[in-house]
Amino acid sequence: MRIAMGADHGGYSLKEIIKQHLVEAGHEVLDLGTHDTGSCHYPEYAEKVAYAVVDRDADLGILVCGTGIGMSIAANKVRGIRAAAVSDCFTAQATREHNDSNILCLGERTVGPGLAMRIVDTWLNASFQGGRHQVRLDMISELEQN
Repeated sequence: MRIAMGADHGGYSLKEIIKQHLVEAGHEVLDLGTHDTGSCHYPEYAEKVAYAVVDRDADLGILVCGTGIGMSIAANKVRGIRAAAVSDCFTAQATREHNDSNILCLGERTVGPGLAMRIVDTWLNASFQGGRHQVRLDMISELEQN
């Protein structure tokens, strides 16, 4: 699977740990920055990853900032993106199965590396269940059109 990744300075270290984990698991990682801990602006990286996903340059995306919240807000401004800020395995699985999330957002200040890798694995191994959940996604798509 090809996964686009991005982070701001507050998520850089965790992004690097997750990136290595993904590569070791056999995934291809498209690292869209940032590439150091210098101060930067998270919306720039959220936009890059979001467009990589909607343009199908990547199958899914992972964004990391201090809390994951800013990244999710910014990424969700791009039509077709369903970004979820997650801090546990249950919601990671639920957001794939029920919401068909295509970007996972994590917080380096809220989730340690071990838990982050478990969340990532849970999210990647879950699948959209469709059915009644598809009706809701269609409703979300209508909201995006307005």
